[in-house]
Amino acid sequence: MDIIPHFKHILTVAGIYLTTAIPVFSQSWPEITIESCPATRWWWLGSAVDTANLTYNLETYAQAGLGGVEITPIYGVQGNDTHEIPFLSPTWMRMLQHTCSECKRLGMETDMNAGTGWPFGGPMISLENAATKAIFQEYTAQEGERLRIAIEVEDPKQRGVASLNRLMAFSDKGKRIDITSKVKNNWLDWTAPPGNWRLIALFCGKTFQQVKRAAPGGKGYVMDHFSGKAVKQYFATFEQAFRENKVPYPHTFFNDSYEVYGADWTPGLLTEFAHRRGYRLENYLPEFLNPVRTDTTARILSDYRETLAELLLENFTRQWTDWAHKNGSITRNQAHGSPANLIDVYAAVDIPECEGFGLSQFHIKGLRQDSLTKKNDSDLSMLKYASSAAHIAGKPYTSTETFTWLTEHFRTSLSQCKPDMDLMFVSGINHMFFHGTPYSPKEAEWPGWLFYASINMNPTNSIWHDAPSFFDYITRCQSFLQMGKPDNDFLIYLPVYDMWDEQPGRLLLFSIHHMAKLAPKFIDAIHRINNSGYDGDYISDNFIRSTRFKDGQLITSGETGYKALVVPAAHLMPNDVLAHLLKLAQQGATIVFLENYPTDVPGYGQLEQKRKTYQQTLQKLPSVSFSETTVTPIGKGKIITGTDYARTLASCNIPQEEMKTKFGLQAIRRVNDSGHHYFISSLQDKGVNDWVTLGTKAKAAALFNPMTGECGEAKVRQTGEQTQVYLQLKSGESVILQTYQQPLQAARPWNY
Repeated sequence: MDIIPHFKHILTVAGIYLTTAIPVFSQSWPEITIESCPATRWWWLGSAVDTANLTYNLETYAQAGLGGVEITPIYGVQGNDTHEIPFLSPTWMRMLQHTCSECKRLGMETDMNAGTGWPFGGPMISLENAATKAIFQEYTAQEGERLRIAIEVEDPKQRGVASLNRLMAFSDKGKRIDITSKVKNNWLDWTAPPGNWRLIALFCGKTFQQVKRAAPGGKGYVMDHFSGKAVKQYFATFEQAFRENKVPYPHTFFNDSYEVYGADWTPGLLTEFAHRRGYRLENYLPEFLNPVRTDTTARILSDYRETLAELLLENFTRQWTDWAHKNGSITRNQAHGSPANLIDVYAAVDIPECEGFGLSQFHIKGLRQDSLTKKNDSDLSMLKYASSAAHIAGKPYTSTETFTWLTEHFRTSLSQCKPDMDLMFVSGINHMFFHGTPYSPKEAEWPGWLFYASINMNPTNSIWHDAPSFFDYITRCQSFLQMGKPDNDFLIYLPVYDMWDEQPGRLLLFSIHHMAKLAPKFIDAIHRINNSGYDGDYISDNFIRSTRFKDGQLITSGETGYKALVVPAAHLMPNDVLAHLLKLAQQGATIVFLENYPTDVPGYGQLEQKRKTYQQTLQKLPSVSFSETTVTPIGKGKIITGTDYARTLASCNIPQEEMKTKFGLQAIRRVNDSGHHYFISSLQDKGVNDWVTLGTKAKAAALFNPMTGECGEAKVRQTGEQTQVYLQLKSGESVILQTYQQPLQAARPWNY
């Protein structure tokens, strides 16, 4: 049976075949690719699949307009145990191979979760390589006292599992002694030197966390993501399965959000800490464990958090991506929830992926309200972590786990989905995945097989009847959002050292649901910048170090250009990063400090020496009062300081987007060979019917309706040095605007 994927039909819009020769600069929709089309997380319940129903499901999806599936095996359907297929078994691998072959025939892509359920783990993970946590126990000794005691973990669950990592002795006179070697066969024999002594034992215990929602053949311990050895062992099992079954690797391997709970240690952490931070953490265990958050404690905890972040980035994220590349695949990853600098971890994979969790309230006129809704914790500031990483690293796609828990099963309407889809588009997402679609055999009684999470985007849901039109909308939007390059105004410094320094506790996880508490000042800054008519991408310290100034722009390592770099009220910054910002300004860049200069260096190692060097760099910055906006020439560039966001940013002389400041529209702008293009949405209780001044210059413009496929030349006029375009949008509507540097030829007018 020959199936023509639905997305091929939308190449015909408004009576114009896009493959027909079109005069230069005439308005037209971009070419539709597989990546332009929406994809979906495809839950294999119990992996109880068969070739006939795999084909049936895939053909149904392709006909509706889906461009790809992400296989995620999970637990099975009740009473269907006999049909379940163990993960990575020869039969399972044959089902994967059949899926890949059918997707290729249907013009779809096959992605695969590199595990079952979440997070990564399973039967291949021994207890030795399982997620690890630190366990601290304390003892006391007086001067001259001989201690002959058992040094064993007190928690009965950890006995026989937890191993002694260090035993340190601290005197009231300031002495520190490593007495680990005095422990033989779990017994300590040690006589206390002069002074009163506090002994702290550090054990490497296990969290015993099991893979959540594991599929048959996938149950087992969650792996130690900080251990290169554990990660290597995990993926060796996959290599063996693909090699022995002679099955090609899928297009993409996927990793869900980091939901590893309580894993705050790894056996080699002390060695890595000393190598990376320049001092031994075990010598400062009293400060590290101090419940009173002194400056010293905060700094040591910040160093610990930075070390965990580096281990996750290097031992898990990069190793996983290198492994996938070696086998001809790419990686797609959700970094949120992890303890790392989210920008660096997102940027280390091929496709950074964010997540929308809940329903946003935009007060759109006429939109049905549902009493069973979950508030969306992923606002624009959260969604932009993934897209920022993609932009600064030069990654073409940012994906999203879309519509997780908007309302309940069979209650979510497509009209409720569309505004949150638009929010993701204006946040930089351009490669969406539904959450999700359960595999369901044709013979299953209605409503078929279901997963507990919404929105259930499958043929048994009543919204499937109209889903192809929604898929068309997404495809048209993404065809533009994948075209060209990002054109955001600012690089915005992510003050992760402030977060590591300020937040209580030991293990700090950057989860979607807690970001409002973890980074309230940064979130406020992002919304202020956006509301001032600009857009920006977050940048980490590591990416600042490789950013250069060229041809009037700041250029990141991903070859993306920006007009200025903004540091929003950061207090801690490494000296080499501040020095590099000063160097960029001297070369011609615009650097903006909002509210204050960073006042100190992070961390504890070599603190006084680092502070001395930092003060020398700080003294090279202009001496200003932040109560006023000040523009100070520095070499060929300038440093701008101030507290008033709108006034200070305006001093950059970067045109604002009036559609944001005056009309309340949400938008994202990209640059292409012939001009710029915008995705614009009225996510508010009003629309617009007016001339709108653009932040870019143009001689012509075209409007594209992604809902209907209509397009036409827009009304454009010049007012002085600015370009205005006439926009008409109702509350909740969206449109794509493309500008051109040359007049359009043979162009039909937009139907206002």
